[in-house]
Amino acid sequence: MANAGEHPNTSPSQGAEGDQPAYAGMIARARALVPQLCDRATRTEELRRLPPETERELHDSGLFRIMQPKRVGGSEFDYVALVDCADVLGQGDASVAWNFANLASHHWMLGMFDKRAQDEVWNRDVNALIASSFIFPAGRARKVDGGYVLRGSWPFSSGVQSCEWNMLASVVSSEDEADGIEYRIFLLNRKDYKVKDTWNAVGLRGTGSNDVEVEDAFVAEPMSVSVHDLAGGPTPGSAVNPNALYALPVFSLFPYVLSGAALGNAQACLDDYVEFARHRVSTYNRAKVGDMQSTQIKIAEASAKIDAARLLMRTNCITAMSDARRNHIPHIAGKTRLRRDGAFSVNLCTEAVSLLFAASGARSLFLSGALQRQFRDAHAVNSHLAFNFDAAGTNYGRVALGLPSENLTL
Repeated sequence: MANAGEHPNTSPSQGAEGDQPAYAGMIARARALVPQLCDRATRTEELRRLPPETERELHDSGLFRIMQPKRVGGSEFDYVALVDCADVLGQGDASVAWNFANLASHHWMLGMFDKRAQDEVWNRDVNALIASSFIFPAGRARKVDGGYVLRGSWPFSSGVQSCEWNMLASVVSSEDEADGIEYRIFLLNRKDYKVKDTWNAVGLRGTGSNDVEVEDAFVAEPMSVSVHDLAGGPTPGSAVNPNALYALPVFSLFPYVLSGAALGNAQACLDDYVEFARHRVSTYNRAKVGDMQSTQIKIAEASAKIDAARLLMRTNCITAMSDARRNHIPHIAGKTRLRRDGAFSVNLCTEAVSLLFAASGARSLFLSGALQRQFRDAHAVNSHLAFNFDAAGTNYGRVALGLPSENLTL
């Protein structure tokens, strides 16, 4: 390994078809932010949300708009941009990478809504940030004339205090059970929901992932979209956003919205450990830490896990774009594989961080160092349901065995 920070599988030419210089420039702008994100990480945790200057830097750099349609001034990069940019930002602070990826992905999802919903948001402010909570059982909606009435209480709405809008997932109730269950996503303005300051967590402390409450808010029909319309292929927004980006299967690829934060966090942990091992001696016997075979093996194992995770994440995102460009919608086995790989790759990152944390001895315990935050953040990312390998693996195994998928969003 020539350089622990080297990314052997990252190629700007695979991030934006025909727009390689712009993509490389965006990656460079993300990398330029890393030093100040590192310096600001403690303050970010203390605030329990992103500092205003961090939000401003993400706006000014154009990072929030990497997946927004070009017709409204966005970059419209390929889906892999979410992984690549979060990977870089996560090397400074996983909380920043997490919120960046969440909020940037909602520009992508809004591009799949009816044009009237897009206009409602972007005609007011093309930089408007949109939060979300995609926990469908948390809400109940009922169909009324012209739209829906929505109510519920949703947890984990990351970055919500910075946002003017929110995408909230809900089950649509019906008087006729024969109609079956419908899952929909509703786009609400801040005036229609209440934010509850509940986020005081052990990891990803700077994400401000607070609760959101809605009490009988009317949501016009164009301001919602059915999960069925997001399963791959043309969406309500395709008429004005024909790029294959807006025809991807949203919930099949959902893990890759956030997985780059785990990747960057693990890479930073590895880079820090290598730097430590190069220059330190053991407290007890004064042996050079880098000369110890155990240290060398730990570096090899952790770096292999991280490189494998990066390759898996990027390959799946690039392949998904290629499929969408040729109008191929993955069958259910392919969709469950995407979910399986998304969980598995983040698990690899968590294993790498845990390995290095244990190898670092007592120094890992000090709150003044970055390692304890990297460890906490790694396990906080891994706690997201999208990265629960038991859940993703079970559903993959069911489908492989000819049983029906249990994930109703696919």
